[in-house]
Amino acid sequence: MTQAPPTPRLVEEPGEMSHRQILEALSGLLLAMFVAMLSSTVVTNALPTIVSDLHGSQTGYTWVVVATMLAMTATTPIWGKLSDLFSKKMLVQLALVIYIGGSLIAAFAPSMGILISARVVQGLGVGGLTALVQVVIATMISPRERGRYSGYLGATFALATVSGPLIGGLIVDSPFGWRGCFFVGLPFALAAFVLLQKTLHLPVVTRPVRIDYLGATLLVGGVSTLLVWVSLAGNDYDWLSPVSAALVALGAVLVAAAVYVEARVAPEPIIPLRLFRDRTMTLATIASAMVGVAMFGSTVYLSQYFQTARGMTPTEAGLMSIAMVGGLFVSSLVSGRIISDSGRWKRFLVGGMVLVVVGLGLLSTIDETTSLVVIGVFMAVLGVGLGATMQNLVLSVQNNVTMADMGAASSVVAFFRTMGGSIGVSVLGALLSHQVAQQVAAGYVAAQRPPTFDAGSHAVPDVAALPGWEQAIWEAAFGESFGHIFLVATPFAVVALICVMLIREVPLRTSNLEAECEASPEVAAELHHAVVRSEA
Repeated sequence: MTQAPPTPRLVEEPGEMSHRQILEALSGLLLAMFVAMLSSTVVTNALPTIVSDLHGSQTGYTWVVVATMLAMTATTPIWGKLSDLFSKKMLVQLALVIYIGGSLIAAFAPSMGILISARVVQGLGVGGLTALVQVVIATMISPRERGRYSGYLGATFALATVSGPLIGGLIVDSPFGWRGCFFVGLPFALAAFVLLQKTLHLPVVTRPVRIDYLGATLLVGGVSTLLVWVSLAGNDYDWLSPVSAALVALGAVLVAAAVYVEARVAPEPIIPLRLFRDRTMTLATIASAMVGVAMFGSTVYLSQYFQTARGMTPTEAGLMSIAMVGGLFVSSLVSGRIISDSGRWKRFLVGGMVLVVVGLGLLSTIDETTSLVVIGVFMAVLGVGLGATMQNLVLSVQNNVTMADMGAASSVVAFFRTMGGSIGVSVLGALLSHQVAQQVAAGYVAAQRPPTFDAGSHAVPDVAALPGWEQAIWEAAFGESFGHIFLVATPFAVVALICVMLIREVPLRTSNLEAECEASPEVAAELHHAVVRSEA
């Protein structure tokens, strides 16, 4: 009987890269992640100016944000699967090129339609960067040491996510105007491309490639349809309407077809459903979706709260984000370092989620009169919780899968986190619009005076320019309504807390080779035919 050939080594052991080499490669990866997150947040405070300059509507306002999240959400698992088939370095650089192209189109966009299309292109690149950066880190660093470096990743994520509105506000108020928001990421993207070319050297696994085009198409179509429904329901049509029913039915059919194809048809599915047989994978995926609601909802709507309910300028609203980014930054670094030293991570997941629940609960009590110092403390609590949670959820999954599934597993977690954020932003936005409309209507009735502008439109007035009595009505409406949306987000965080409490802690592996030793017979047999070469 012929003996099977030995399984090729798929990755170099972490010991083959010194701390300095890892940091050099990590610098390019962190720049890429900064670019990805910055593109999603830098336009937050610029949107009113953009919509006014391009003569857009409230629907256009929504889609400038949602378009990027749709493309990012739908393509994240596809990028992750491609990373299991092609050169990870080449894919990261390709994602950077796509992002640069989308940014240039957006910067010169003459209309809302072209701008929204450009944001879709940006989202394709951002989806790749979000998924691939974590995959590359998992490839070159062992799980035990990964916490040490994932702290840097979490801090970068926090810095870009929460400081984006500040940067955007400063740029809008500068001579560059809102178009400068789309230029600001280009130097970072180019620098990341060059650094990765010089410093990132990973082995490339080549094997017979079978891309699941049908599953990818059904997945993208189903997710996009459902997110379109969530994004527009309540504004363009009622939640309970024939249009809603049609979109939900179409999205459900497409997703069901995608699940069937992934489970029964595709030889190499985009999302391997067998991964969900693992308890940690399933629980971490659910928790990531719930965390996405809390994370994206808080960062998007806190900035709007400071401008509408407290009368701050875009720059001032951005400065208020320092409380959250500070907590997130410190928490990411400290928890990552301790996890690397101890190999234990569950206590940080549980403790972080407790703080997220507490932080959202505290923010649910704010209104237009709450002390800014108190709000800053509430934001810091939420930031500390998110910092100890986001990257460690990914770490718990990466510690439980083989290297062959590392890309798919990491991207699935990122996919559901982003999808949760997309749904959270859309649903909380619809709730905010409804709450504000009710509060404003009641305010005008109580004042026994009509509005001084067209209250029937979807547009939000320049609150600071309104007469004093009318300004008070709008600030009170926004202040109370923001408290409500944080209250609605709190149960999602509770679900995430329950999930992380149920995750079984497995000590972090000290070697990526351990992951290959744990590969299933099917995976091992397939890897016998793999060919490994070094990246240039």
